Amino acid sequence: GHYGRGQISNRKKKKKNMAAAAPPANDYRDRLLRDYRGKLRDLRALEDDVKTGRQKVNGTRKEFDKTEDDLKALQSVGQMIGEVLRQLDEEKFIVKSSSGPRYVVGCRPQVNRAKLVNGSRVALDISTLTIMRVLPREVDPMVYNMLHESPGDASFAGVGGLGEQIRQLREVIELPLINPELFTRVGIKP
Repeated sequence: GHYGRGQISNRKKKKKNMAAAAPPANDYRDRLLRDYRGKLRDLRALEDDVKTGRQKVNGTRKEFDKTEDDLKALQSVGQMIGEVLRQLDEEKFIVKSSSGPRYVVGCRPQVNRAKLVNGSRVALDISTLTIMRVLPREVDPMVYNMLHESPGDASFAGVGGLGEQIRQLREVIELPLINPELFTRVGIKP
């Protein structure tokens, strides 16, 4: 039996030694957890950097595509201006060209179809009559915004000695606004 008692006492001694050695194991574990958390923070920061980098690449790609489209448009043989009258289906539009006739035309895939509404100005390829791009409004934006401004209480009676100029102003400005159908009937856009 002596041998058996020695084993038990050895086990008790090992447990005592392990209990004494536990604090360094906990320190080691805590250090590993701190390192792990630090690496996780580093990983999150790197993931944020990658996300930001991807967004920059996408923005740069869009700029590049737009620049390339503009360059192709400048290099094309010739274009004419048209006005979208209406959309027939997903791909076809009725466009009135600047020279007068109306055409059923297609559209380049790169053109934003949401911008192709009634009255939109577009550039048409002169040989295929394909819509190449949407053009800005013909009227200067400042002038366009003035359409909605109130002219105030100014009247022609307040302007003296300019009868001929007043008559010309009425003919050129007031008449198309008051009676646009007169101009439309003779083919002039009021």
